[in-house]
Amino acid sequence: MIIETSAPTRVDIAGGTIDIPPIFLFHEGALTVNFALSMLAKCRIETRDDDRIVLTSIDQGQTVETSVGDIASLRDEPRLELLSKLVYFFRPQAGFTMVTESQAPAGAGLAGSSTLNIACIGALNELVGRRYTEEKFIQVAAAVECQVIRVPTGYQDYYSAQYGGVAAIHFGVDGMRREQLNVGPAELSSRFAVCYTGEPRNSGINNWEITKRHIDGDRELFELFDGIRDTAVAVRSAILGSNWTELGRLMQAEFALRKRLSPNITTPQMDHLIDTALRNGAIAAKVCGAGGGGCIAFYCEEGRRGDVESALAAEDGARVLPWELNSEGLTVAVS
Repeated sequence: MIIETSAPTRVDIAGGTIDIPPIFLFHEGALTVNFALSMLAKCRIETRDDDRIVLTSIDQGQTVETSVGDIASLRDEPRLELLSKLVYFFRPQAGFTMVTESQAPAGAGLAGSSTLNIACIGALNELVGRRYTEEKFIQVAAAVECQVIRVPTGYQDYYSAQYGGVAAIHFGVDGMRREQLNVGPAELSSRFAVCYTGEPRNSGINNWEITKRHIDGDRELFELFDGIRDTAVAVRSAILGSNWTELGRLMQAEFALRKRLSPNITTPQMDHLIDTALRNGAIAAKVCGAGGGGCIAFYCEEGRRGDVESALAAEDGARVLPWELNSEGLTVAVS
């Protein structure tokens, strides 16, 4: 049997970081807004005639091997830790080879690890006879990723990976809810340019420092997150109302709030690229993920995406990423 899965990465437009528990519990009405990209994470599982388990990451150039009888060894395996812990959780009873690959650059801030997580869960769940319903995938993904990065993880990335499209993810005491935002792909593709800065980032470090400050009761941080929440609510309304001028203004405001969260949100290279884009037709910049490297999404004047991309492509270290809106989310094919 061969199982092939894929899941899309994402750009987070507004509300990021507030999706980390317990932060959202202290900001009533918290939500995030994001859209899924055509850059995919992929997982391929092929069953074997023996009891060997072989895990390979094309991106990391690493392979881990064990056997069905020694699957417990994967619980604390430091290599390919996410894959190892997922296989340990599902505990398949037959040998197989699993190969993973991501189309997004490493450390891009496009939710690559969360997306790969969902793709692997979809494949492994199929391998073990659909033990869990799809509604359980996000819960499992967040728990296992927390075990890997050893700090709380945000939830919005799993929703974009599993469901695709443009969405607002609502967070509250009673749980989480995904709201699909019906936006034409042409509107987004004509306005957003995505650029990899050439500097990978570590989201766990930045997000954990902010989470600790929030838990410690930092009043300034509470006020900033109230502002991030309010901006995200307004971004949702602007998108639903096709108010693209207002969306640009709101993204400028969101960027200013996020810069106040941490001095490490941008680097000198990122600041230079942002200045370049703003001089060539960009209205606002959105640092993807936790920042400190990775990708920047630029909201552009109507008809100026090409100008922004050309200017960024001429900068050393920068790489413009081609993308389309992904509306499929997680796909699973069995042969």
